[in-house]
Amino acid sequence: MEIFREFTFEAAHRLPRVPEGHKCARLHGHSYKITVHVEAPVDEEAGWVMDFGDVKRAFKPIDTQLDHYYLNDIEGLENPTSENLARWIWDRMIAELPTLSAITVRETCTSGCTYRGE
Repeated sequence: MEIFREFTFEAAHRLPRVPEGHKCARLHGHSYKITVHVEAPVDEEAGWVMDFGDVKRAFKPIDTQLDHYYLNDIEGLENPTSENLARWIWDRMIAELPTLSAITVRETCTSGCTYRGE
């Protein structure tokens, strides 16, 4: 069974490695939507994979680091593409959530990526 919890935060960034003249090279911001997926068998006694509150607690330190910040200034996010952000979040959550199965990052309503670990 796979469960998920969604989170949102606001942040600014620019993409320093895009071709010259690309609009994303300029400073801009997004209302990011992050979906944290956890996959494990349903605990028959509890009736769930895990408490959604545990997923929220695991994400809280990440939200504190990202919300209303300039992502390029955060170590490891000097080139903060959706793909790099998804991997960065995964690397910080996997120890707390060993059954983590995917991180989905949406920059806009129509664009994003999903990372499932190496």
